[in-house]
Amino acid sequence: MITVIIFGGIQMSIKVTDNIEYAFTQDVLMIHVFEGDFTNQDNLPLKTLNKAMDDQIEQFLNNYPVATNYGEIHILHIVKTLQAKSVVLVGSGKRSEMTSDKLRNLSGKAIQATKKINPTSIGIYTNLNYNFEYDIAVQALIEGVTLGAYQFDFYKSTKKNVPLEEIVLVESDQTRVDATKATVTKTMAITESVCYCRDLVNHPSCTVTPTYIAHEAEKLAVYDNFTVEVMELETIKKLGMGAFLAVAKGSNEPPKFITIKYNGNKASDESIAYVGKGITFDSGGISLKPSASMGEMKDDMAGAATVLTTMQAIGQLQPKVNLLAVIPCCENMPSGHATKPGDVVKSMSGITIEIDNTDAEGRLILADAVHYATTLGATKIIDIATLTGACVVALGHVASGIVSNDTKLRDALLQAAKTAGEKMWQLPNYEEYKEQFKSDIADLKNTGGRMAGTITAAMFIESFIKGLPWVHIDIAGTAYLKSSYGYNVKGASGVATRTLIQLALDLENQHE
Repeated sequence: MITVIIFGGIQMSIKVTDNIEYAFTQDVLMIHVFEGDFTNQDNLPLKTLNKAMDDQIEQFLNNYPVATNYGEIHILHIVKTLQAKSVVLVGSGKRSEMTSDKLRNLSGKAIQATKKINPTSIGIYTNLNYNFEYDIAVQALIEGVTLGAYQFDFYKSTKKNVPLEEIVLVESDQTRVDATKATVTKTMAITESVCYCRDLVNHPSCTVTPTYIAHEAEKLAVYDNFTVEVMELETIKKLGMGAFLAVAKGSNEPPKFITIKYNGNKASDESIAYVGKGITFDSGGISLKPSASMGEMKDDMAGAATVLTTMQAIGQLQPKVNLLAVIPCCENMPSGHATKPGDVVKSMSGITIEIDNTDAEGRLILADAVHYATTLGATKIIDIATLTGACVVALGHVASGIVSNDTKLRDALLQAAKTAGEKMWQLPNYEEYKEQFKSDIADLKNTGGRMAGTITAAMFIESFIKGLPWVHIDIAGTAYLKSSYGYNVKGASGVATRTLIQLALDLENQHE
């Protein structure tokens, strides 16, 4: 059984087999080695393989015992009795100390190390008997290798690395092969969506326009229980989305307002809305950003990409929940018809907003988006956005910030993030912060000053949710990475996609 993942125009398949010899025919054979594997007679998974290879690895580990330390990667090229060109030893530390997060990161690091020898196929042999569930271990391993193997060279005339085409996962216990295949199938749907998200964010803004995202959303209509709608400028105007239009009108690119409804549980009135910020390029508008790093502002649609690609996975997995994706897309540009600092606009909800800074545009489009979600029957709302530089200052590039008005929804999201291995940290939402974005001439203004900038931006959005349970996720520091770590490669991370998918799966299990 083979499942396929596509990213950057590349297809990669994963095959699950109990045929150990088949793994030997791959370009590379990857083996996880733990402390004690060659001294403890009760813990010798490699003895089921090839004696010549076992002897060579044992000799190597005797000479270099640190090779079993967690994170040590060593490539051996001199195994003459195998068809594999190389053997990659993945130091895994103490088996009792392995966690799903450590396994995911280790697998990503190992797969990236193999790029030095440009394999097109890799066989992976690992004993996944840890102190956590077997299916979780399989999922973490597959997430690590597929996300770690990701590369974006769409615009390169000369490709740096040969694309990895096939991974063979050896399951030594024949009774677990079918269960492993099922887990791999589910995991591939998830990682394909993450890679799709990375692609969308990595593409330049001349490619990924609001129209482009709308076309990608329309493709999801092929899935069962899906309804996709793309609203054009005239409809947006008729609905009175003045906050969204205040941002969109500075650009010649037409705005698109996208909704995707997934009705997976027709017996329930519950519907959770995923709302994603879709600024496909952010110049700052009249409050123009410095030019030095402006090119990075192609990633200001990462929230929209996360929501869109989450829905792709939902279409494949078909959980018994109801979801609503709301994706407002536009550019934020300076022009003779752009909104000016000091202008006042009226949002769809009727709340008036003084535009204090046109570079605080994400909260404006989300104000109309979350309000629109309430009109479509959402009972809970999660919005996600590259919203504030203040969140980068507070949490760096390690954790996403969250603000919430509901402990139950917050805890469910944090649990999903923990399962997915994505770090999120809650910030407070005390009433006193609201004083910072009160306006003298309108109901609100779109900035609250430098102090507590992430919190006030989130609470501005909260003003438009009609009191529904709500969580805001700020991914400004985590959506795009300057360097690789574990399974996260340099560039777009696809952060929170796995968390939102996991949350939907968790909610399905709660309702069973």
